Amino acid sequence: MKALGVFWLLLAASLGTGAYLLHRAGPPEGGIPASLTRSPGASRGPVAIEDAGMPPGAAPPATAPEPAAPPQAAADEKTPPVMQLASPAPPEAPSTPPGAASQEAPATPTIPPSAALPPPPAPVVAALPSAPEPPPLPVPARRPEPSADRPIPPPDPALQELSRHGPLPRLGAEGRTSIRYYGRPFDRADTRPRIALVIGNLGLSGALSEEAIRRLPPETSLAFSPYGSRPAPLLERARARGMEVLSALPLEPASYPVNDPGDRALLTSLPPAENADRLAWVLSRIAGQVGAIGALGPMRGERFAALPEAIGGVQDVLRDRGLLYIDPRPGAPNPARAWGRAVDLVVDEPATRTEIDRRLTELERIARERGSALGLAADVSPVLVDRVAAWAAGLEERGLVMAPVTALIRRPDDLPRN
Repeated sequence: MKALGVFWLLLAASLGTGAYLLHRAGPPEGGIPASLTRSPGASRGPVAIEDAGMPPGAAPPATAPEPAAPPQAAADEKTPPVMQLASPAPPEAPSTPPGAASQEAPATPTIPPSAALPPPPAPVVAALPSAPEPPPLPVPARRPEPSADRPIPPPDPALQELSRHGPLPRLGAEGRTSIRYYGRPFDRADTRPRIALVIGNLGLSGALSEEAIRRLPPETSLAFSPYGSRPAPLLERARARGMEVLSALPLEPASYPVNDPGDRALLTSLPPAENADRLAWVLSRIAGQVGAIGALGPMRGERFAALPEAIGGVQDVLRDRGLLYIDPRPGAPNPARAWGRAVDLVVDEPATRTEIDRRLTELERIARERGSALGLAADVSPVLVDRVAAWAAGLEERGLVMAPVTALIRRPDDLPRN
């Protein structure tokens, strides 16, 4: 028994000495021989991970790729290594003290490509149905082009005659008239209801008159006061925009002498010759006119127009000179002895924003019922210009058309037809 005990003691000492010497010598320089590696078929799977110090079920962390084997080892290898349990220490590390090796963390195992889990299948994404094409945008209705400025020609000497007051309108050769020559062109085949508008008292305020000429629709007709100091520049600007102009006749109103139409007014108390001379003076003040209106601002000559022979004599003079006449009294009969028409409505009595808008709407109703309507704004003012400009901007969208006053005149009853 003693001999057996001594044998085992010597064997244990030999194994301990050999283990110590192997530990001191470190791993072989060529790495683990191929004969000591496992084949792919002998992989222990999760057990190998537990052997490396990883908890069960934990995924192995990614590590650096395995160093390439030296040529001698590569020649002996039949298959690539499956798993590396410990990274070989670099050759320069023999000076590490004996006890330090036990404190080092075990190397992280690496899984060769052949043993790696297959990549997860790409998710199958069902093709979404393509969105339907959006419906085509509606094509907006083509708006009629706004009325372009059509300049009216300057005064023609062939349609004038000299007088002691200045040039007076007259008939031209072959019956040429100022109505046609200075009238704004208009498509008379247009079947839409027509609205004409006369704005009065132009020429007294230069700034206000210029604003009206600039902002009002070119189809607007302008009645100039004969008492304006310098009407020529304003008349030229109005012609450049294609706006028809008329002379405002100072006729005796119903409230005379409380309301005085001026020192050149035609009065019922004056002889016909005096009134004819005053009429000539008024007509000489406005060049390039298409005719006259019997109103001066809010005064509409009611007392003078009540005498048939007095107002008839004025209409005779206008017709003989190729001019039209507008009667400013709503509801009055159309001129019996001159080309012209009576107004249907006065739009600025009173001259407030609400009342002007209401009366312009009423003018539209009259035009739809009768086919045409003629409105009068007796006195130009900033609020009037603003409201008329805004109203006219949408007139064609409402199915109506603005026309110059010459497009609405009618043949005099006393004029024989050819």
